[in-house]
Amino acid sequence: MGSVWTPLLLSLKVAGWATVLNLFFGVAAAYGLSRWRSPLRDLIDSILTLPLVLPPTVLGYYLLVLLGKRGVFGAWLADMGIELVFTWQGAVIASTIVAFPLVLKSARAAFENVDKQLENAARVLGVSEAGVFFRVSLPLAARGIAAGVLLAFARALGEFGATLMIAGNLPGRTQTLSVAIYEAVQAGDDSTATLLVVITSVTCVAVLLIAGRLVPEHARRADLS
Repeated sequence: MGSVWTPLLLSLKVAGWATVLNLFFGVAAAYGLSRWRSPLRDLIDSILTLPLVLPPTVLGYYLLVLLGKRGVFGAWLADMGIELVFTWQGAVIASTIVAFPLVLKSARAAFENVDKQLENAARVLGVSEAGVFFRVSLPLAARGIAAGVLLAFARALGEFGATLMIAGNLPGRTQTLSVAIYEAVQAGDDSTATLLVVITSVTCVAVLLIAGRLVPEHARRADLS
């Protein structure tokens, strides 16, 4: 059973860190895009959304080009004693990038649904821009953001291609649930593969159910209209 729970715990750690990073960077990017009026906005949004449509192996290759020992940033990081390839931290980076668009899209939609009159009223009362964000915009968009964060957690938990490319398959070190399932199938260990699949499926279904309850009712109606 130890061989089953080790990749689960590692996947939870990787997905947890990826979710925290996406919460900060995704919300910041979403708020900026929702309030920024520029011809470049759609271009930047498309670039940030690319991980949603690119094959994970392509993203993994990009990460190797950037973070490998001979990569654009990898050599510089190596001089500082920082290794990201074949480490769980590399898996965190891969999962963060793959799941980022889910937070970005959900949070941006939530911010765009915030009543601008409430924000303007706060400004008229002398509230700073930071105060408007933390006291008006963020609380009103919180449910949509939470839904996106949960979806990003589920996506990070099931990440395979980019993680395998950048972090490899080192049992106890970088072997996440998805990689462990792949290895079990390749080895013909059907019982372990089935157990890991059930654990992953139940976790993801639970996350999706919670996320569905967090989506504001008006957002659902907007999607249907």
